[in-house]
Amino acid sequence: MLRIGAHVGKDGDGPDPVTEAIARQADVVQFFLGDPQSYKGPVLPDDADSLVARAADAGIDLYVHAPYPINVATVNNRVRIPGRKLLAQHAEAAASLGAKAVIVHGGHLGKGDDPDAGYANWRKTFDRWTPPLPVLIENTAGGDNAMARRFDRLARLWDALEGCPNVDKVGFCLDTCHAHAGGEELLGIVDRVKAITGRIDLIHANGSKDAFDSGRDRHENFAAGLIEAQAIVAVVESAGAPVVCETPGGAEGQSADIAFLRDRLPA
Repeated sequence: MLRIGAHVGKDGDGPDPVTEAIARQADVVQFFLGDPQSYKGPVLPDDADSLVARAADAGIDLYVHAPYPINVATVNNRVRIPGRKLLAQHAEAAASLGAKAVIVHGGHLGKGDDPDAGYANWRKTFDRWTPPLPVLIENTAGGDNAMARRFDRLARLWDALEGCPNVDKVGFCLDTCHAHAGGEELLGIVDRVKAITGRIDLIHANGSKDAFDSGRDRHENFAAGLIEAQAIVAVVESAGAPVVCETPGGAEGQSADIAFLRDRLPA
């Protein structure tokens, strides 16, 4: 069986992620290490050693999502340089918890900026830094000058990363809501991604509140969203990667989505 779980907590200050994962009968839990909208550094839980031990005892894999403001692609030095530092800090903190990976959005440029500069900035990130654990670049829902919204751009990003000394630490996280909202059809999406990246390390399985190619990043539960629920199941089954449901509804809503997937995936 695929390992399936959920993202818990909005701001890093809620109940501890292992307790939340157990409440959802999850195999996997993803969480922030602090305020996801802040440039402040990560904050480890006071009982970090206990959290790691309880996760191991319960057989729960940990993933950390980096803060949203990180944008290592931008040509704006006042955003890019602090973002690189913050990504490195969160990666180190995640590694200290034994996390499987840290997830970060692909970033974007300003209107009129040359996308080649963004690809080069991603390359410099890994040329200059050896991550302590896998860094999974996630496709994004909006932005006309985004690095990883549309897959022609994703292909150029992966071409730019080819051959860099730490490319073995770079992976990919496929978000179904982001793909739908970003204008990428879910039918056959796993094959299209793997033709570019060669891998999918994590699935963010999310419904969408908004229409195809809306550019709007608003997640929904499987039964209520505008993505056919079976299409999400098909992506998960085809990818064969661990799954994080970032859907609303707390423990009740996410437990229903986890159960929905488990009931429809082969044993």
